[in-house]
Amino acid sequence: MNSAHHGTPNLSGAQWRTSSYSGGNNECVEVAPNFPHLIPVRDSTRPTGPVLTFGHTAWQTFVNDLA
Repeated sequence: MNSAHHGTPNLSGAQWRTSSYSGGNNECVEVAPNFPHLIPVRDSTRPTGPVLTFGHTAWQTFVNDLA
């Protein structure tokens, strides 16, 4: 995360989206791409659990490496 960001981001407006690769079994990763400077990621089986946040460049690198 950018050093200009400190603390826990407010994710109350997160629009969570489940991966299309989940097959509808709700055991997948969810992302909330509606934030301008970060990508929040969580486990769909634990929607109130921990959230990891990535900068856009780091997230894109991760996704590209999966392909």
